[in-house]
Amino acid sequence: MYSYDGFCPCCEKDVTFTTSEVWYRDHLLCPICNSTVRERALALALQQVAPAWRTLRIHESSPGERGISLKFRSQAPGYVASHFFPTSPKGEFVGHFRNEDLENQTFHDETFDLVISFDVMEHVFNPEMVYREVYRTLRSGGSYIHTFPIRKYQTEAAIRRAEHNSDGSIRHLVETPEYHGNPIDVSGSLVTFDYGYDIARQIAEWASFDVRVSRFWDQRHGIIGEYTEVIECRKT
Repeated sequence: MYSYDGFCPCCEKDVTFTTSEVWYRDHLLCPICNSTVRERALALALQQVAPAWRTLRIHESSPGERGISLKFRSQAPGYVASHFFPTSPKGEFVGHFRNEDLENQTFHDETFDLVISFDVMEHVFNPEMVYREVYRTLRSGGSYIHTFPIRKYQTEAAIRRAEHNSDGSIRHLVETPEYHGNPIDVSGSLVTFDYGYDIARQIAEWASFDVRVSRFWDQRHGIIGEYTEVIECRKT
C-alpha cells in the first residue's frame, strides 16, 4: 500500500494519496476530485504556463468527467470541450460537447489561448495533421498543453501501430492491438502510435511550435510512476 500526505493541484485540497496498485498512473487517484497522475502533472504545468487560465479561451479535446476537466468547465467561461462523434455533423454540439475531428477542425483560425488534451495523441491516425490544426486554432503566444505516454527507451520519435486502408477499414501493423479507455465509447480507443524520447523534435517538424517536455517525480502532488510527462507546444 502506497500512502503519502500531499496536496492535489487539481482540486487544491490537502489529501492523502493512497493505492494498493503498482501502476500509479491510472490508480493513484485524488480521493476528492478523482484526478489521475497525468491530470495533476498538467495542472502544475498550467500554473507556470498560464496562471490566468480562468480568463482565457480554452479548447479541451476528449475530457473525462472528473478532476481538472470539471474545474475548467465550472471556472473558465471561455472553455469549450469536444469529442468526436463520427455520425453527427461536425461543429455541432452533442450534449455538452462540440463534435470535432482533431485532424479537420471547424474552429476559426486563432480562436484559442490554450488547447488541452489528456492521452489523445496516441489514438489519432495522423498526428501531424492534428498538430497543424491545433497550431492554426491557437492565437500567437498560445499553448497546447497535453499528455501522452513517452517510451523513454524508444529511439524512434513515432512508431505507427495502425493505419487506414483505402476502404476506411483499419490495418494493424503490430501483432497485438492495444486499446485504452474512452469516456464516450465502451469499446475503448485503439492505440495508433508509440512515441519515443525524440518526439519533441518531431512535433516541431510537424508544426512550427517551440516544444518543452517536463517529467515529474513529485510525491507531494501525487505525481509519480511511469509516463508523467507533460508536453507544452507554444505558438511563438
